[in-house]
Amino acid sequence: IPSSQKHPILLPKCHFTTLLVDYYHKVYLHPGPGLLQALLQLRFWIPSLRSLVRHRTFKCLSCYKGKAENFSPKMADLPPSRVNISRAFLHVGIDFAGPFPMRESLRRKAALGKAYLCVFVCMSTKGVHLEIVTALSTDAFMAALNRFVARRGLPEQCYSDCGTNFRGAANKLKEFASWYCQQSTQNDILHEATKLEIKWNFNPPSAPHFGGLWEAAVKSAKTHLRKVAGDTPLTYEELTTWFVRIEAILNSRPLCPLSSSPEETEFLSPGHFLIGSTLLAIPEPSLLDRTTSTLSRWQLLERMTQHFWQRWRVEYLTSLHKRTKWTKDSDNPRVGDLVLLKDPNVSVLHWPMARIMRLHPGEDGMVRVVTIKCGNSEFRRPVVKLIPLLPLHTNHFD
Repeated sequence: IPSSQKHPILLPKCHFTTLLVDYYHKVYLHPGPGLLQALLQLRFWIPSLRSLVRHRTFKCLSCYKGKAENFSPKMADLPPSRVNISRAFLHVGIDFAGPFPMRESLRRKAALGKAYLCVFVCMSTKGVHLEIVTALSTDAFMAALNRFVARRGLPEQCYSDCGTNFRGAANKLKEFASWYCQQSTQNDILHEATKLEIKWNFNPPSAPHFGGLWEAAVKSAKTHLRKVAGDTPLTYEELTTWFVRIEAILNSRPLCPLSSSPEETEFLSPGHFLIGSTLLAIPEPSLLDRTTSTLSRWQLLERMTQHFWQRWRVEYLTSLHKRTKWTKDSDNPRVGDLVLLKDPNVSVLHWPMARIMRLHPGEDGMVRVVTIKCGNSEFRRPVVKLIPLLPLHTNHFD
């Protein structure tokens, strides 16, 4: 046994002892309380060492960054557009996917271009409408929106992301991000939507979970195309054909788990609210040879529609109540709190610090979006991207 361990140096509880504990904690690469206590006991005897070590490791900013948890406000109730009965595509979520390689023709040395997929999702029935966009411009997007309106009807409200979630993506998405994230692009979209009397709602930046409904539709559409075409460049006609077929498949998905009852042979799908059945269903036999009045036929169709909505309310709507995370109430952030801004593309030790400047509470009073100041810039971020670091009214890391 070394002499220093047989006869350790007795140190009182003072500022020097605190600095010594901090020094050992830094030199030995921020160990946990147990290891740090063992290292100090090799040379020193400090009264109440265990509580002092735990206190100083808790005060360590570098250690706190590695294990700190972000704000987790309780998940909000579903918006009225998700739970109220309305015609299909009255409330629409919009997102982009791509780019996809596109051949200009079937010639062997045909030039390759890019195509993007514009996804429209009905907020109430989860119906999907897919449009191909061949250019990153407001005119091309508005042309896709006009094609959608001509076939699905004029929506009352549209929801979409701000586009900053594309900034950290692969290089092939940077061109799209640079166009979609521009404030001028979003202003042009709002201006054109106002002409059509559409209310446009942009989600907070870097908050893809605000649009989980259309994010899931994008994932499904890309999965189907990747399985059948892979990375093979397709012509415009081939790409359009495949996406229309994928649209039919997505609109034929069951909205809720299938029943094991032998009496229920048909499941409820988005297609029932579009054409009265799944888009891939076998055509029914002709009933033209049977006599029936126009009124009774209309009543039959109306009864079918009401039956679909009744099943939607009983089977599908109840399945939306389940929450897998953000189930507990938590304290709201406050103006002046110091936070870390999570960035998945850099190490946790390099996450920038920011100060909360303004709160944007929801209808239930919970704060899920705030305005922060990072450097000389102010921008909005969801609180789930922020890690509380130092409240303005406390003296945590002294």
